[in-house]
Amino acid sequence: MTSNLRTRIAAPDHATAGEVIRIRTLIGHPMESGFRRDATGQAIARDILVRFECRFESALVFAADLAPGTAANPYLSFHFRAERSGTLAFVWRDQNGAETRDQHALVVE
Repeated sequence: MTSNLRTRIAAPDHATAGEVIRIRTLIGHPMESGFRRDATGQAIARDILVRFECRFESALVFAADLAPGTAANPYLSFHFRAERSGTLAFVWRDQNGAETRDQHALVVE
């Protein structure tokens, strides 16, 4: 199951071998905890992302488990040592198993 949430990836396109680069991600998601009520007093259904993973050429380089207390539009930042060229693959998974995917090519010189 896939979803089409808006994602943003901020990572360099080029790096020098051995350079530590900063990767920043943002996904447009309400992260609704299920504890709030709407204007009519009805409970707003829970809708959260539960997992984020970043892989470089299939090797896991960063992962985070997310919880109901995570803010809407989760922003994550982490570092990665660039050793060779390849593709960074990003996956956000929600509570129902739906996934949003994005990728970024990295050229290492």
